[in-house]
Amino acid sequence: MSAAPLSESELRPEPSVWDPLPDWAVPSVKGFVAEDLDRLPGIPPHTELIDGNLVFVSSQTRFHTRMLSLLERELSKAAPDHLRVEREMTVKLGRRQRPEPDLVVLHAHAAADLMRTFYEAADVLLAVEVVSEESEERDRKRKPFLYAEAGIPYFWRVEYESGRPAVYVHHLDPAVRGYALTGVHRDHLRLRLPFDLDIDLTEITRI
Repeated sequence: MSAAPLSESELRPEPSVWDPLPDWAVPSVKGFVAEDLDRLPGIPPHTELIDGNLVFVSSQTRFHTRMLSLLERELSKAAPDHLRVEREMTVKLGRRQRPEPDLVVLHAHAAADLMRTFYEAADVLLAVEVVSEESEERDRKRKPFLYAEAGIPYFWRVEYESGRPAVYVHHLDPAVRGYALTGVHRDHLRLRLPFDLDIDLTEITRI
């Protein structure tokens, strides 16, 4: 014997018992501003603000996680005393721009306040993005444009190419307020700027 089909009211709860959408799920016509990331209740961790729109982080691959661990460790070891390395902190670039680089190298005085939730663009010397499939358009195009426009001197984009990392190193050209590619590094990342570095990129297979 077959069961009787459920009525529409049984399939769908009454509107009065629906859970209301959180404020961040319904943006205003003006979009969000940088301060909203600190005051919207229940917002997902690591939410970014780009062009007034909230951007949510997807699950990451092992390559992404290992690459971040390697770069964070090696940059921290090599950085001079007046610099610090931070992972996954937002940077306020403007009223409607507050992206979250995967890593930043910043001036030590900016990291002194342990309760702050973001950095200013002027605090940051280097921004690093490890590209994932979901974020490739933002990491390759929009975010470096915003970092350059805000005056961040150095930008690295890390790609997974043919089973190994490739680090695209960029330096800001202040005349055009844009980044110039200064090199692509595989296996080893050897640089003199922003400070002396020699990183064995193949170590991600041993972390």
